[in-house]
This record gives sequence, structure tokens and C-alpha cells, in this order.
Amino acid sequence: MAITDKKESILVVDDAPQTLEVIRRNLTSKGYQVFTASNAQEAIKIIESAPVDLVITDLKMPEVSGIDLIRHIRENYRDTEVMMITGYPSIESAVEAVKTGAEEYLTKPFTDEELFSAVERTLDKLHIRRAGQARFEKMPTASYGLIGESEKMRNVFSRIAKAASTSATVLITGESGTGKELVARAIHYSSSRASAQFVPVNCGAIPEELLESELFGHVKGAFTGAIESRAGFFQTADGGTIFLDEISDTSLAMQAKLLRVLQDKEVCMVGSSRPRNVDVRILASTNKDLLGLIRKDVFREDLYYRLNVITIDIPPLRDRNDDILLLIQYSANKFAKDLGKPAPKFSDNALQVLKNYHWPGNVRELENVIQRLVVMTDEEMIEVPDLPSLLRFSALRKAGLNRTLAEVEAEYIQNVLASVEGNISKASEILGIDRKTLRAKLKKIQGPS
Repeated sequence: MAITDKKESILVVDDAPQTLEVIRRNLTSKGYQVFTASNAQEAIKIIESAPVDLVITDLKMPEVSGIDLIRHIRENYRDTEVMMITGYPSIESAVEAVKTGAEEYLTKPFTDEELFSAVERTLDKLHIRRAGQARFEKMPTASYGLIGESEKMRNVFSRIAKAASTSATVLITGESGTGKELVARAIHYSSSRASAQFVPVNCGAIPEELLESELFGHVKGAFTGAIESRAGFFQTADGGTIFLDEISDTSLAMQAKLLRVLQDKEVCMVGSSRPRNVDVRILASTNKDLLGLIRKDVFREDLYYRLNVITIDIPPLRDRNDDILLLIQYSANKFAKDLGKPAPKFSDNALQVLKNYHWPGNVRELENVIQRLVVMTDEEMIEVPDLPSLLRFSALRKAGLNRTLAEVEAEYIQNVLASVEGNISKASEILGIDRKTLRAKLKKIQGPS
């Protein structure tokens, strides 16, 4: 047994010495810590004396079978995953193995790649469950109103702190829903301007013909309907911070006026020829590629360099996968508290689907999903069927992207059979094929006995 830097320890149980040695050698080469046992009794002694992350057990062994070993592990060691391997495949044994608690079922002979893939999938489920248990035991804290412990988010927090210590203009980039306004607020409320106004402006939500008046104000009579003088957002933010959200949506004419504010620290109200000094820190954000817009002549290059003194790029949620469980917990607790009900728990499979989803809407989408689940689910445990169909179907698509059509079909058939406890007639009905066709497919899947 080789001790490596990798945390995962695997126990391989098989009464065939040659099989034990081959699997041990292959897994050790991948950096796993590997124990071996030739029977179930020996395996139980190892599990009792050393932490084991995964047990890979043969089905047919003398005295105590692999099924009995799986059952013992499931009843006594929740923090250990199990895989079944067998040289005597049958639908009945596959169904029993899955029902008893095996995460994977491999038929001998299997390739090294099939073994490695099955081990990685099984351990990934274990990691998700452990992370969920650890994080759900302690309420995550929100740094600057942002949730995250990943390295990418720690880098964001570091840049926020540095930006807050200066008065430089900051450009915040990131996809929609990543939390650009939260970052802007964090910079403001951590800076020396924290006691003054923070004024957010969604540039894309204000019609172009009104944006200048909204930003800079107007004097009485400047245009039809201007019955009195009114200060703009820049005057309101005097002494504090203005946040120009989605600045890429402004016209070239407006960009020129914003450039003048950045250069001269002055604004000119609509209808007035006299500029007014303002002491405003400018933070801007965009979900677009500004350099690409510059090349298309729809964004001013000089404004870009004025804005881009400090850049904070917020990673999309799919690139900080480890933060998803934290965000699920935080959101579930927050929305449950608002409703005056206990926060629900999430099953291992539900957490895996949520973690593997690509989240195109980022944190905003995740919060919406969790809020819907908290509101609509009355059960204590949220399972995969409770999740929105888009997430479930996305998980199915992702699971099949790196596999052949035959592999996907074989897994689906086995899952359907397991769901109906091996009933061929019911499985045929669900699959939309006759019993003869199903039996032929099963014979092909199982190979020669």
C-alpha cells in the first residue's frame, strides 16, 4: 500500500488475488491510497481500523457476499461510498446492488478508463455530500454581502479591499447576475466615503433622451415639462460614490459627457451653460467586452482607459463550483427565515444536480431557484424531482456528453430496471420497446456470462 498526498483511501475487496493486484496497481498509479482484502470479514476489520472513502467489492465471495458487505457498510458507515464489480452479471444482481446502496456497478472485464471514471464519479458524490454536511452545519458569512470561499472569490475580496483604500475609478466586469452592484457597494462602504451617498444608476434602463437629465440634472425651462430645476444623480452623490451599471449601453454622445466629468470633475445641468464642481467617485460595470465594442466603434477608447484604472472581474458561478453549496445554504436559510419556516435539507443527489448545473444566470438565478424551492416545497428534504425540470434535464445532458450512445443507453436501461425492481414488463413499457427487444439489449449489455 502506497501512502500518497491524495486524501482518498480506497478498499478493494475480491477473492481473486490477480484482480486485487491489478486494481491496486492501477488506483495507486492515480495517487489513491489503496487497501486490499480477500474477503468481507477482512474488509470489515480494515474499515473499523482506518478511514475508508470508497469500497470496491466483488459480488460473489465465499461466506459473506458483496451484497451483504454493501448492506453492512450502508448501515454502519454513512461516510463511505461503495462500488460493485462482478464477473457474473445479471439484471437481478445489478438491481439488488443499486437498491442496497452501490453507487456504481461494473462488469468484468472492464477497462482501466472505465474503472477510473467510475471511481471519480463515486468519489465526487462523496465530496459533494461531505461539503454539504460541513457547510450546512455552519451558516456561511457574507463578506461585503458576497458569499464565497473559492480562490477566485478570495481574489475578488482582495481587490475590493485595495480599491476601497484609494479614490481611483473602478471598472467591474462580469456576466449578468454575478453581483457587480454588490461589489460596487462593498467598495463604497469600505472606503472613506462610506458615510456619504451611494447612488446606483442602471444606464441601460433609462431612455437615452432622459439619461443626461437624470445624470446631470436640469434647470427650469430646459425642455417641455421642466417646470422646476432638479439635481441629477451626480449632484446627489456629491461627496460619495456613483455606480454606473452597464455603462456599455450608453451612446457615444453620452460617453463624451461622462468623459468630461471624469477629466474635469464638473457637470453641466441640461439647459445651463455653467458647470458645477462635484466630488464624486465613479464606479462602472459592464457585462460586455468593452475592447470588442471599441473595435466596433461603439465605445470610446479614451473613456475606457479613464474607467479602467482598477479592474475587478467577477467570475461566473460555473467557474467557482465550490461556492455553490455555500450559496445554496445561505439562500435556503435566508428565504426560510423570511417565511418563518425551517430551512429545508437537500439530498445528496439534489446537491449534485445543483452543483453540476451551468447556472447561466449566475448567483441571481441560483437565488431564484432556491427561493422557489423554499416556498413551494413542504417536505423537510428536497429531492431531485423537486428541482425545476431545466436543471434535471441539464444534468442528464451533461452526464452523457463524454460517453458513447451505447453507454448512455445501457445506463438508462439499467436505471429503469432498478426503478421497477427488475420487472421486465414494466421496464419494457417505460422504455417503449417490447420484451424481446429489451432482453436482446440486456444480453448485449451484460456480455457473455
